[in-house]
Amino acid sequence: MDTSESGTGTEPQTPAEDPGEQSRHGRRRWAMDTRPLRVPAYRRLWSSTIVTAVGSQLTAVAVPKQIYDITGSSAWVGAAGLAGLLPLIVFALWGGAVADAMDRRKLLLITNSGIAVTSVLFWLQAVTGLESVAALMVLLAVQQAFWGLNAPARNASIARLVPAEQLAAANALGSTVMQTGQVVGPLLAGVLIPVIGLPELYLIDALALCVTVWAVHRLPSLPPLAGSGPRRAGVREIAAGFRYIAGHKVLLLSFLADIVAMVLGMPRALFPQLAAETYAAYGEGLALGLLFAAIPIGAVVGGLFSGTFSRARRHGWMVIGAVVAWGAAITGFGLSGSLWLAVVFLAVAGIADMVSMVFRGAILLSAATDEMRGRMQGVFTVVVAGGPRLADVLHGTAGSAFGARTAVAGGGILVVVVMLTLALAVPALRRYRV
Repeated sequence: MDTSESGTGTEPQTPAEDPGEQSRHGRRRWAMDTRPLRVPAYRRLWSSTIVTAVGSQLTAVAVPKQIYDITGSSAWVGAAGLAGLLPLIVFALWGGAVADAMDRRKLLLITNSGIAVTSVLFWLQAVTGLESVAALMVLLAVQQAFWGLNAPARNASIARLVPAEQLAAANALGSTVMQTGQVVGPLLAGVLIPVIGLPELYLIDALALCVTVWAVHRLPSLPPLAGSGPRRAGVREIAAGFRYIAGHKVLLLSFLADIVAMVLGMPRALFPQLAAETYAAYGEGLALGLLFAAIPIGAVVGGLFSGTFSRARRHGWMVIGAVVAWGAAITGFGLSGSLWLAVVFLAVAGIADMVSMVFRGAILLSAATDEMRGRMQGVFTVVVAGGPRLADVLHGTAGSAFGARTAVAGGGILVVVVMLTLALAVPALRRYRV
């Protein structure tokens, strides 16, 4: 372990400030703030994310593709998604408590190694021609359990690696990489499957995870701060995390803001119907691809021009404004009869989602004490994973009952109304600043 550059891990290092950084002009005022990358420990963590963001998407494409090849049924593909959701929820909540009770670096080493092993097992079952849906679902459940344990520790570690004033910038860097992976990964999978075959996608993901394990090994130790962290990680500690959220309205509202945006306003379940009905004249395949790609592309663009994030101090207002902008953009998408206009609205929604993600993450890291950060990130992981899946059910039902465009536009309007109502009724979020 190299600690010569990174310190002990108990306090983030603050690199010497270039006086010019405080008065950036022109393009540099808006371009991505890369100051967190000057911290060697954070740079290692972020660099590993570049590799795994793409690699994980290869597996995310390979699993449903293999299940469909075996069964010929989209219902089985949907069932696989549910098979991975429950372990993710359970182990993310428990993983948050574990991350507050032990050295987070050690937990990251264990969980990343576990994810890598499951990727190797995915490869083995595919290359041997096992063709067992049950085996795929078990492996998916194990992988998602490891991911649930991993994500809270990874996200909570950021506040120990970079100065507090750079948390928004660090979140923007990480979120941009993840969103880029969601665009590049599936496209790369589509190119590679005909060339090297589906099993090798799993192997590439496993090799990418080896890079992550190496990068985590180079991090400083990240044990609980003296006298702060619990030494157990049971139901009592998980419950204490929920009580902590209930007692801190700004944290509660940051979670509610994401639930409002995603459950009421994420219309991805209706993309196939819209591509087949509303935008069929443009070509169903082209329309479907553009609809799915538009939000991640918008998020990447938002991240590339996130330099202003570091100067924002009213983090609560940034979250409120971003969620309202998301709802307005989704409403515009639902009202759009033109595919190209629809893509523009979805891209704007992606930018708003990036802003919301960055500042909600910054609030969780700055408003919570270190002894609670793991549990806050565990709940955050559950909300991020569960919200869109609930939205799929809600929008799918509403689309069948009222029509796809009506369901989308109605959901967007509800996002705006509910978010503004919450902001007016509970002032904690709009008053929060750093």
